[in-house]
Order: sequence, then structure tokens, then C-alpha cells
Amino acid sequence: MEKQRGSGVRMQDVAQAAGVSRQAVYLHFGSRTELLIATTHYGDELNGIDARLTKWEAATGGVDKLREFIEFWGNYIPCIYGIAQALLVQKATDEAAEAAWEDRMRAVRNGCRLTVEAIERDGKLPPAWSTETAIDVLWSLLSITTWQNLTVDCGWSIGEYVERMQTVASRTLVG
Repeated sequence: MEKQRGSGVRMQDVAQAAGVSRQAVYLHFGSRTELLIATTHYGDELNGIDARLTKWEAATGGVDKLREFIEFWGNYIPCIYGIAQALLVQKATDEAAEAAWEDRMRAVRNGCRLTVEAIERDGKLPPAWSTETAIDVLWSLLSITTWQNLTVDCGWSIGEYVERMQTVASRTLVG
């Protein structure tokens, strides 16, 4: 698909690639924002996100939930890294890309929230941490930028990333 400088993929580009009219694309998606969000959700479906989340969802203790969430996310980022990079680059100048990025980051943050709340329910969140601050820290530790810095720039394997982040997060958020 041809990209117009500064505006990313246009609805017309999508319509041409799909062999339908631009109006048909708008009837189905309504806006570029809805299209990009649907694209990221479809990518999650193709990458089997529901199956990948089963161990995390099944974990009952906060420490186990933390370990499983980091295992899931550390191994999932490589599956979405391409679209994540594209959205990160485009979001500064493209409202639709920004909305799609924010939609995905809300989902990750929600996973962090559920994980930290499980740690807190177990009475293992250190008293120095509020729930919200602990969620902020976990979400930041697990950011795609941090993953990129450690795996791409520093050369860590995915396994090293997962193991080391599990250690850092446990030592930080579990008392």
C-alpha cells in the first residue's frame, strides 16, 4: 500500500488493497481510528492472545500472576513489535494511530492492574507502594520501549528478558 507522507495509511489505500470502495470501508469501520484499532485486535486474534493468557488467568496467587504476566508479555511483544513500532512512530502526528496505541496500552495496563491487585490481595505488596504506583511501575517496566532497549539494543534473548524482568518485578513489588 502506498503511504501518503505524514498521514500513514489512508482509507483509500485500504479499500484498494481489499478490492472494495472507500465507502465500503467507512461503512464497516467508520473512521481510520476504528480501522487501526480493529487491525490491532485482529493481530491479537491471529497471534492467539486468548490461549497465551490462560496461564496468567488461571494463576490464583499474586506472585504467580506476576510471573505469568511477564512470561506472557515478554513472549508476546515479538509478535506485535512491527505494528507497535509503526504506531509509535505515527502516533505523534496521527490521531488514529495514537488512539490505536492508547487502546492497546490500556489493555496492558489493565493486565498490570489485575496482577498488582492480586499481589495486594495476598498481602504481599510492600507498604511503601500504593496500588496505583505499583501499577505505574510494572507498566513502565514492561513497556515495549524497555523490551526493545534490552532485547534489540542490549542483545538479551527473550528468555533472558522474561527471567530478569520477573526477578526485577518480584524484588520490587513483592514484600
